[in-house]
Amino acid sequence: MPDSRPSPADAPRPGAKGDLHARIWPFLKFGIVGTTGLVWDTLAVYGFRPLLGLAGATVLAYFIAASMNWLMNRLWTFRHVVHADRPLVQWARFLLASSVGFIMNRGVVFTLFLLFPLCRAFPVLALAAGALAGLAANFTLSHRLVFRHRQRSL
Repeated sequence: MPDSRPSPADAPRPGAKGDLHARIWPFLKFGIVGTTGLVWDTLAVYGFRPLLGLAGATVLAYFIAASMNWLMNRLWTFRHVVHADRPLVQWARFLLASSVGFIMNRGVVFTLFLLFPLCRAFPVLALAAGALAGLAANFTLSHRLVFRHRQRSL
């Protein structure tokens, strides 16, 4: 089973000039991808709401947005990674790892739907709040468990 620890090349060298950049830039890219995921999420909720109702559209939209986020993170945020898993396995790992963020994200979304009629009228408000709630957990789990470097063969 591949090791989920980052490769030595990923580890920032203490005092190295690029330390801060090496740690913050992937998080910012992940956040940018997440913002585009919010667009996918919103479009899917509004598109599927007439067919599935608000709750059904919200659940389906999450999986659409998460799949698009995985693809964009694979191709952009973590493109430097020599991936340990094949794409389909990595996608499944991403959805599994994102389940923590999903619980946080959709917990906030449905709570806001329940408590605030404004969020039911304008779901994008609840979707944005939910996206922020899951960001840190999703980045940490994705970085450590999904977009892992393949171990070198000895």
